[in-house]
Formats: sequence, C-alpha cells, structure tokens
Amino acid sequence: MGCLLVPPDGESRVGMITTKRLGGAVDRNRVRRRLREISRYQLPHFTAPCWLVIIAKPEAVRASFADLSDEWLRLARRLSILPARS
Repeated sequence: MGCLLVPPDGESRVGMITTKRLGGAVDRNRVRRRLREISRYQLPHFTAPCWLVIIAKPEAVRASFADLSDEWLRLARRLSILPARS
C-alpha cells in the first residue's frame, strides 16, 4: 500500500490493483469488493487527505474479510493515514 499526500483542500481517493496473478475474474472481483468495502468504511477516518494505491497480493484471495481488514488497518496505521489505536 502506498500513499501520496494531496493539498489540504483535496479529496482522498483509493485505487486498487488486482492482477491476473490473483486468479480468475471471480477471485479478483471478490478481493476488489472486499478491499473497496474496507476502504469505504475507513475513508472518513483518514488523518489527512491522500491518494492511496492498494496492490493486492495472491494471499489476499485466500484471506478472510477479517484478515484483509486487519492487514489494511495495520498498513494504514503504519503509513500514518489513520490515528493510532486508542
């Protein structure tokens, strides 16, 4: 996951890359839907506007929604785009 800060008046955006290495279209779309839902829920909590690019790895196909969510949150906190846990 990578993040590019944008001007303060800008709007946060999230983009996803799901290549054919993940598997067939069904698998890629499932991963994309899950990541989109996680991102949609977390977007209002971003500490600053930024553009975020998520590159899904093959392990994402076998991961549960909870596992993807935990990893997404861990990486977002590491990038400092979400506040630290309270």
